[in-house]
Amino acid sequence: MNHTTHLLGFPRIGAKRELKTLLESHWRGDIDEAALLRGAKALRQKHWLLQKGAGVALNPVGDFSLYDHVLDAQLLVGAAPPRFGFAAASLSTAQYFELARGNAAQPALEMTKWFDTNYHYLVPEWQTDTVFAAQPQRLLTQVREARALGMAAKPALLGPLSLLWLGKAKGQPFDKLKLLPGLVAAYREVLAALRAEGVEWAQIDEPILALDLEPEWLDALAPAYAELSPHAPKLLLATYFGGVAEHAARLKALPVAGLHLDLVRAPEQLDAFAVDYPADKILSAGVIDGRNIWRADLSALQDRLAPLAEQLGDRLWLAPSCSLLHSPFDAAAETALDHELKNWLAFAVQKLNELKTLKRGLEEGRAAIADELAGSDFARSQRQTSPRIHNPAVSQRLSRLPANADRRASAYPIRAEKQQAWLQLPPLPATTIGSFPQTPAIRASRAAFKKGELSADDYRQAMEKEIELAIRRQEALGLDVLVHGEAERNDMVEYFGEQLAGFAFTQGGWVQSYGSRCVKPPLIYGDVSRPAAMTVDWARYAQSLTAKPVKGMLTGPITILQWSFVRDDLPRSEVCRQIALALNDEVLDLEAAGIRVIQIDEPAIREGLPLRRAERDGYLAWAGQAFRLSCHGVDDATQIHTHMCYSEFGDILPAIAALDADVITIETSRSRMALLEDFGRFHYPNAIGPGVYDIHSPRLPGDGEIRALLDKALKVIPADRLWINPDCGLKTRGWPEVEAALAAMVRVGRELRAELAQRA
Repeated sequence: MNHTTHLLGFPRIGAKRELKTLLESHWRGDIDEAALLRGAKALRQKHWLLQKGAGVALNPVGDFSLYDHVLDAQLLVGAAPPRFGFAAASLSTAQYFELARGNAAQPALEMTKWFDTNYHYLVPEWQTDTVFAAQPQRLLTQVREARALGMAAKPALLGPLSLLWLGKAKGQPFDKLKLLPGLVAAYREVLAALRAEGVEWAQIDEPILALDLEPEWLDALAPAYAELSPHAPKLLLATYFGGVAEHAARLKALPVAGLHLDLVRAPEQLDAFAVDYPADKILSAGVIDGRNIWRADLSALQDRLAPLAEQLGDRLWLAPSCSLLHSPFDAAAETALDHELKNWLAFAVQKLNELKTLKRGLEEGRAAIADELAGSDFARSQRQTSPRIHNPAVSQRLSRLPANADRRASAYPIRAEKQQAWLQLPPLPATTIGSFPQTPAIRASRAAFKKGELSADDYRQAMEKEIELAIRRQEALGLDVLVHGEAERNDMVEYFGEQLAGFAFTQGGWVQSYGSRCVKPPLIYGDVSRPAAMTVDWARYAQSLTAKPVKGMLTGPITILQWSFVRDDLPRSEVCRQIALALNDEVLDLEAAGIRVIQIDEPAIREGLPLRRAERDGYLAWAGQAFRLSCHGVDDATQIHTHMCYSEFGDILPAIAALDADVITIETSRSRMALLEDFGRFHYPNAIGPGVYDIHSPRLPGDGEIRALLDKALKVIPADRLWINPDCGLKTRGWPEVEAALAAMVRVGRELRAELAQRA
């Protein structure tokens, strides 16, 4: 009996973020296009060889991307947005990056979250006259590269229904499904080219099947695959991020050679598929968690898979639940991590070994993997009984909260009046989201401090110098509410996790967020509390430098939860409330220190929304409660802000309003303020700052562009509740472009103020 092991995808960035280095070196002009492409080729081949060495039988090809796999899928079918004027058949590398990052004439493609992950994909743009034409050359090149290394290549493609669904209709509204016949025809040509190349298996991902789809989308599935399958290699249809049990009969009847199921997120769905599973299909069991970092319970998996292996024989394949894109690279490199905690972890490389162990156990019996099972059992037992996991004081504090602990003392109109009396802000106040450029000097000081080469006093002096620089520049620009710039912060989640009990940190546990942007999520392994103040001294110092209000800057409980690797022995809702109470200690200390504007960022609130509607109300209830708990006991005159970005928020506006933040700042510039239509229909009751400067692109907005966006905003938001701000924090940009963009933002705001005053 032989059980094929395979991957749906592998981390692109490399063990040491080599892809990030290549991309940013190229964008700076330090290396040319040829050097970039050589480096990228070497990196993906290194990854293939690593997979082969770990016993992976089918290596994913096409999962490696220079920026984004959804953008690559658009280009595979020749669907470059026409507004750029680029021909898909002859698209250059420079033009590829312009689609992702924008140029002088066109803003970049919109970004949003990939389902409920922290990965951002570039949103396809569809028009009624979109024409598709297969462009399989890049994919074929990678297939040939893999074959030259002795690999059995399995091209991984985003499926046509998912690609179409994930895009947005542009221009006049229309039914996107009308584009499906042309899109399927292009996919047919791509798959036919792969088959002609000698490819035996192709993986085609349809993750939207885990959503609540309209009937017409589900009905389109069978005709699409009936057209594709006769021209294609053997097709493995992959679903992930949720269960698809209600579609079991439909999927089992599809003309494909196999199905992949996410049995980590939805283990219960196996029952619906195992009964009467078709004899002509393989079943790929996604049993290794592609989204988290804890070691698998190999004994339990072995017990669970054994009867399935007996039923299916060689037709049972083994895989992670989803692409390992969302997993760090290699836990073995974590030399500074506590040994006990390290023994609980499995990153991408370790997950390959877990697959190998499961395969061997099914084929040779449990005795053949007795040592591996004993190691897995020991790690699991050690983690369950470790004294570092539980802190009784945390659970006691949660149990003793009063019933109204998550409510402000007064309604927003009363609070707004008290806040204005204190802050004395002008109409259309201008602010930023929090961070300013992380210059080489800042990074060098932080690195030297971490290495022990810079004393704590010297480091503080260096950071205070950067804070003063940020304050003075903001005053010169004419901003109304200032920020300290976050020079001391490495990452908006990592910074807080480093100071909270129950968190641990890695040296190289990076995952890709978008393009060259990587994040290093903390590990939440135990009960969360705040041993000491985290931001108060920095905020107090910044406020001492200016008469203008300075915002205290915190990352909110939902975002800390979502952007961490979270313990799996407690409900996420309970972990989130623990984080909220730890942050509440910080909020109250900031207020006591004289900081009367406090921003609690929640960019991940939409990301955490369950994919199925039936589960959403419960999530939104506990997520909203956690945010409000972080503000527990705050005075009416203290203005609470929150910030959200790069997700679709229109369908959860009532829940956003229920957060009851005094001011929400939100990303809108890439979508040209499209989100404001939702805010207008909903009549959002509090103050809003829609972003007017896309900080994820090097492209600078002009005065006219900013004015057009604000004119749109004023049609929906009353002037007395409108703020002016960028889309997001400015840490990734340089000071010259930041100052130019903010100067334009302030200049246009002043012009509007003057016009409003004249009208009044």
